[in-house]
Amino acid sequence: MSKKILITGAGTGFGKATAFKLAKLGYQVIATVEAVAQIYALEQEAQQQGLSIQVEKLDITDDLDREFIANFDIDILLNNAGISEGGAVVDIPEYRLREQFEVNVFGTILLTQKFAKKFAKRQSGKIIFISSVAGLTTDPFTGAYSASKHAIEAFAEALNKELHEYNVKIATVNPGPILTGFNDRMFETWKHWYPEDQADALFDYSQLSFPHQQYEPDQVSDIIVDVVTEQQKTYRNLAPKEIEADTKKQMHEKWDRLIHSDAQRDPLVEDAYELEPETPNGK
Repeated sequence: MSKKILITGAGTGFGKATAFKLAKLGYQVIATVEAVAQIYALEQEAQQQGLSIQVEKLDITDDLDREFIANFDIDILLNNAGISEGGAVVDIPEYRLREQFEVNVFGTILLTQKFAKKFAKRQSGKIIFISSVAGLTTDPFTGAYSASKHAIEAFAEALNKELHEYNVKIATVNPGPILTGFNDRMFETWKHWYPEDQADALFDYSQLSFPHQQYEPDQVSDIIVDVVTEQQKTYRNLAPKEIEADTKKQMHEKWDRLIHSDAQRDPLVEDAYELEPETPNGK
């Protein structure tokens, strides 16, 4: 019998692409979306491709939604839902900071708890977190998002140790700068701040963009599928693979970094001023 997987945030992006690819492989897919209005379109698209995908409404920050979804019997939980709030640490308003953590951390972990206990009791199951390279390194103007993903990395690591004896498998997928629009919209969230917060900002966000050239998105959903199907057996899975060496370099660099002794603009801050939004790197 094919395995059943529940995917959060499956209305768009990696979640949607992964849902369709796994359905084609014969997995029983429960694709959850944040808003009821997304259900019909996703169901129709699946039907047009001759695929059987069960679509359910799930706002992971909603207690009732989590209680409802927790009633499903699944083999794999794919935690994909998330939002990205941009802004410098000194500028991002409290209400946006709290929302970032409500979705990416609290909503994700409170849902995970419900299925993790079921998996532990039956001595089987798999939990996959779609983290980010931002869970391992941090760019300017992405501190809130990066902090939320660092938190997910910590929870995943703890679960990996705690549930080992219960035969529950844990894995993370860490997408890098991928051209889905997600990263670029992060640098536009300032437009939804209250006018007084915009006026008081240290930085002029109308002049800033995501400070990296970006990769094509299919390679991420391909890696997620490989982790689900266990073609890829590693705990941590960066996508694309070619960013791994630079990511490790950035992580190790902090050990020898000296405290700043002068005032100068960080190279990534300069890139945020220089790069145009949605700049592809052709890979």
